[in-house]
Amino acid sequence: MSTDPHSSSNGNLPVHSDVSFEERDISIPSVVWSLFYLAVTVGVSLLICVYFFRFSTGFVSGGDTPRPMVRQQMSATDEQNMSMPPEPRLQGVPGHVSDPQQDLRDKIAADTAENERSGWVDEKAGIAKIPVKDAMKIIAEKGLPVAAPAAAPEKKK
Repeated sequence: MSTDPHSSSNGNLPVHSDVSFEERDISIPSVVWSLFYLAVTVGVSLLICVYFFRFSTGFVSGGDTPRPMVRQQMSATDEQNMSMPPEPRLQGVPGHVSDPQQDLRDKIAADTAENERSGWVDEKAGIAKIPVKDAMKIIAEKGLPVAAPAAAPEKKK
């Protein structure tokens, strides 16, 4: 296979009876003009949206009643506390003092520590608790206790 460009003796493109060639696949100026028109359309749309947003915001705020004098004299924190529902609030909403992710991490750490602890629940009755991993090993070795089958109901005569 040759990497040399095709050439014919007269300088034209090669001619073949089964193959036809196009002079150009795409018109570069038409692509550039299309991109220009697209940019102009996006810019005009943006200007229309900004104008509409400013007009509608001004229209709505002009029809609002002014805030009561008491609210105008309040500090921002007092006004925010007054607009919030009373405690207890859901975690994660504005105004809640604790971080829900940290609360979850603390809960998981406490549960993990409790599951890995061993000790007596009731020493007199002989009830102890052991770590979950140890309990799973014991069950795997010995198996679960088998319950006695229920007695068959007696037939009435």
